[in-house]
Amino acid sequence: MTSTGGIAPGRTGEVMVSIRGGVEAFLARDADNGTVAPYTEIVVVDYVPPRLVVVTPLNQES
Repeated sequence: MTSTGGIAPGRTGEVMVSIRGGVEAFLARDADNGTVAPYTEIVVVDYVPPRLVVVTPLNQES
C-alpha cells in the first residue's frame, strides 16, 4: 500500500490500498499521530468503516 498524499499529525490523508484484485483509495490517519510523507509505503493496522484506515510506515527506522 502507498500513501499518495502526506499525512500530517492530527490530519487525514489518502492512501491507495490493494484490495480485491484492484486498488482503492481510502482516507487515512497515522497510528502514532505522526507524519507520513507522500508516496511512503505503509501498512494498514486498523479499519474504521466506511472508508478510513489507520496506517503506519512500512519501514520505520528506530
